[in-house]
Amino acid sequence: MQKIVTLTRHIIEEQRKHPTATGEFTNLINDLAFAIKLISYNTNKAGLLDVLGEAGTTNVQGEKVKKLDVFAHETMFRALDHGGHLCVMGSEEEEKPIAIPSQFPIGKYVILFDPLDGSSNIEANVSVGTIFSIYRRVTPDGTPGTLEDLLQPGSEQICAGYVVYGSSTMLVYTTGNGVHGFTLDPSYGEFVLSHPDIKIPKKGKIYSVNESNFDYWDQSIKNYVHYIKQIDPDSGRPMNSRYIGSMVSDFHRNLLYGGIFLYPASKRAPRGKLRLAYEANPMAFIIEQAGGRASDGHNRIMDIVPTELHQRTPLFIGSEEDVNMVEEFIRGERP
Repeated sequence: MQKIVTLTRHIIEEQRKHPTATGEFTNLINDLAFAIKLISYNTNKAGLLDVLGEAGTTNVQGEKVKKLDVFAHETMFRALDHGGHLCVMGSEEEEKPIAIPSQFPIGKYVILFDPLDGSSNIEANVSVGTIFSIYRRVTPDGTPGTLEDLLQPGSEQICAGYVVYGSSTMLVYTTGNGVHGFTLDPSYGEFVLSHPDIKIPKKGKIYSVNESNFDYWDQSIKNYVHYIKQIDPDSGRPMNSRYIGSMVSDFHRNLLYGGIFLYPASKRAPRGKLRLAYEANPMAFIIEQAGGRASDGHNRIMDIVPTELHQRTPLFIGSEEDVNMVEEFIRGERP
């Protein structure tokens, strides 16, 4: 019989490599996996359940909130608030840190999450996702967590992952020992290891960017995009343009096939558009563990020390050689 490795089994086997492990982290991931299964079910049934359309509010980003955004946010919170593993949470949908309810014990971990990335596409039946990032707290144990626990550089992450709700539901995560992908088997409701030790190619053929912003970019970014679209078989150009508009989906494809996802700063978004804590940092941890790179054009993403919970950043992420090249354009080393 072929060995079936579930997400829980994989985490337990990793836990055994650390004699001092208590199992608390394993329980936290199990709670997270439960929330993801609920979100997956409702996403796949979106056309049949009352979860499509707008909720009639806007979030801290000024974006219209979808009903499924609200459901995903509340599901994540309710699945994680009572286990005694967390001291505080941060959500892309909430302006301030989310406290653990007073009736529940306080733990030593911190989680930040984007409950439903790409939700504006849900009514078009386009793949959406969930992104999460876990840290150890930096404030004293046993006390409620604070903003300080949430404002840590990405280099301090102990776990990061994302989920793609597509033709199948797939969870990809890292704890600093490689990147592993698990596909949800609906026949028995378990995440099963389907993509062990994912590695991104050093050089890719795909670039993902919203080119409708072209006229708002700095000249260096315009030059880069123009360069990779030119015909030059010796250098593997032109690269293929693939842009879904759901970061999780674009990132996932590039992780498997190689390439670069870029969301540069622009005249309309001088600080960039993507959130450092909820999108850039977790994806940067994953891409580096897979052999790629993540940069804001000048600095390693995970070296940036955040000063705001919803801080934005430019992002260039993907295959190592592709990220190196766009940085060369930004530095003016290429015409």
